[in-house]
Amino acid sequence: MMKIIIPNAKEVNTNLENASFYPLSDRSKPVLDAISQFDVKKMAAFYKLNEAKAELEADRWYRIKTGQAKTYPAWQLYDGLMYRYMDRRDIDSKEENYLRDHVRIATALYGLIHPFEFISPHRLDFQGSLKIGNQSLKQYWRPYYDQEVGDDERILSLASSEFEQVFSPQIQKRLVKILFMEEKAGQLKVHSTISKKGRGRLLSWLAKNNIQKLSDIQDFKVDGFEYCASESTANQLTFIRSIKM
Repeated sequence: MMKIIIPNAKEVNTNLENASFYPLSDRSKPVLDAISQFDVKKMAAFYKLNEAKAELEADRWYRIKTGQAKTYPAWQLYDGLMYRYMDRRDIDSKEENYLRDHVRIATALYGLIHPFEFISPHRLDFQGSLKIGNQSLKQYWRPYYDQEVGDDERILSLASSEFEQVFSPQIQKRLVKILFMEEKAGQLKVHSTISKKGRGRLLSWLAKNNIQKLSDIQDFKVDGFEYCASESTANQLTFIRSIKM
C-alpha cells in the first residue's frame, strides 16, 4: 500500500467542534514530560518567542499535561497553507477511507498519525533542542516512524526535509518527492507558497481519484501544472506551470 507523508502546521484553527481530552500514547508521554519541565522563560528561548507569546505555548502544554486540553481531528485543526488548499469539507466515505489508510501526518508529539486522529493544539517541531533522555526528537521517533511505513514499498513525501530526516537513511532512499516549479522566460523556479498550495491540491486529487500507483500521479493536472518527465527522476515527480510574460 502506498503511504503519503505530509507535515503538520504551526497555524491551527480551533473554531471547530471539539472533543474532550484524549490520553497520550506511551510513546508520546516522554516528549510531554520533557517539554513540561520548561518554565515560561526557557520556553520563550526554546520557541524563539517573547515571553507573552511563550505563555500561550506554556498554557497549551499545561492543559495537555493535566488532561484539560480539547482535541480536534488533526487535519481540521492544522490550518497552514497546504491544509487550506485541501478539500476538507465535502468528502465522501471513499475519500475518508483513502485518507485514513494512506495518509500520515508527521508530528513531533504524536508521531505519524492519520488525518482523523484527535489531537490537542500544540507547537513542536524537530528543529528544536528538546532532548528525550539523551536523544534528539528525530532520534527518539525514528524507530516508530520506520515501523509505520516499514512494509510499504511506495512512500510519497509531501513533507520537507525536516520531517523526511526523521526516517532512517534506508527509508529515506525509498521516499518519492513532489516538486512544483514555474517556468518563466525560460527559467525554472521553485516557490515555497506555490509548492504548499500544490501539495494541498494534489492530496485532495489523490483521494478523489483513489490513486494507488505512483505512476498514476503523472496524470495530475491542476492550476496549470503538468507532469514533466525530463525534470523528474525515480525519486522525484516534477510538475511545471508555464507563466507567460
